[in-house]
Amino acid sequence: MTKRNTQQRRHTILAWVNEYGEVSVESLAAEFETSEVTIRKDLTALEKSGLLLRRYGGAIALPKEITASGKDAQDSARKTAIAKAAAALIKDHNRIIIDSGRTTETVIPELAQKRGLVVMTNAMNIANRLLSLENEPTLLMTGGTWDPHSESFQGQVAEQVLQSYDFDQLFIGADGIDVERGTTTFNELIGLSRVMAKSAREVIVMVESDKIGRKIPNLEIPWAQITTLITDNNLADDLRQAIKARGIQLICAELHTTCK
Repeated sequence: MTKRNTQQRRHTILAWVNEYGEVSVESLAAEFETSEVTIRKDLTALEKSGLLLRRYGGAIALPKEITASGKDAQDSARKTAIAKAAAALIKDHNRIIIDSGRTTETVIPELAQKRGLVVMTNAMNIANRLLSLENEPTLLMTGGTWDPHSESFQGQVAEQVLQSYDFDQLFIGADGIDVERGTTTFNELIGLSRVMAKSAREVIVMVESDKIGRKIPNLEIPWAQITTLITDNNLADDLRQAIKARGIQLICAELHTTCK
């Protein structure tokens, strides 16, 4: 497939999305007589250009209200900045875990230039986005019991699978950060997160600054197991100092440097 043909196919896909509102990977692959892998790469490229939104099994047209304004745009910008800072810590051929979550999912497009990655995840949406990357990292899935609350696999089967591997890094989000204890969550299914942390040499938490200082009953990962915390640059000075006092590497995403 030449570059020109690829551009023509993607132009046609975008036209169909805008006309019909949504398209499926299966139907596009049949229409263009190409593989579903190729179509997923097309959809990923179009999404990265801000022209549509990926959804499980296909894509939908970009809603008008998605235009950058207000809190949603700010949240998106913070997640993107955090993702870029996280990706900068990943070396070619690293073996990494990416936990389920909207913030962790944002790192996927930033992996496009990495080579030889092995990636384990417990989330279907993250798995699908990984398969759409041109560099095609090796994908591992935890399996286990599907949890609709977290939209991820959890449970003993998933934990047993993870215990069979050794990873360089874990990238994980949090519902809140308790400065005294560590990451906290509303979800009571915390067993897999703890096994993930034990299976990786570095535990990297990705979280927006407004979640830091939020106290939630369920402790997920204690500070003793956390290597790095990546947040945005709106973090208050007293919280910065409290986190660094725990011996944690604190990275401010907009600056792409360690917090001063």
